[in-house]
Amino acid sequence: MRLLAASRTVVIPDGVTLEIKGRKARVVGPRGTLSRDLSHLALDMYVTKNEEGQTILQVDCHSAKKIKLAQIRTACSHIQNMITGVTLGFKTMMRLVYAHFPININVTKGGECVEIRNFLGEKRVRVVNMLAGCKIERSEAVKDELIISGNDIELVNRSAAMVHDICLTSNKDLRKFLDGIYVSGKGTVVTVET
Repeated sequence: MRLLAASRTVVIPDGVTLEIKGRKARVVGPRGTLSRDLSHLALDMYVTKNEEGQTILQVDCHSAKKIKLAQIRTACSHIQNMITGVTLGFKTMMRLVYAHFPININVTKGGECVEIRNFLGEKRVRVVNMLAGCKIERSEAVKDELIISGNDIELVNRSAAMVHDICLTSNKDLRKFLDGIYVSGKGTVVTVET
């Protein structure tokens, strides 16, 4: 069944500006600028004000079925993640897990590259370059923990996935050889007190 009109709104906080032009979104905030092309979604997007005087993004879809209706929430989630990224930032915590051979980590190029040594006692040096806008550092509080931070949630999580993927064991019993670098937590760079 087709729904004649469906709508969803995203509140834009103070200090953040959102530009929508041809379904290309650009968000500017205190931590930087993020942009995303949403032109593959057949939606109407425009910035307006609500009854309380807040600036909002309104996303509309006309005469749509189930799949088109799901695109409304997708677009709003992308914009909300961009707003969170330019105001609070995203971080992913990763723990080094090893049974016998301690994994050695060197963060180089000012946090843009990480070198992984002595994984399962191998001599090979594994090098992972962070994606644009992401920084990696050792945790000061916790031993054997890495923190990847940045503004774009997708780039931060992809950088964490690259670190995890380069330390996968192959041709061994995965029930016994659990060594690797695993995601232990996610959050925002700036902590919000409630």
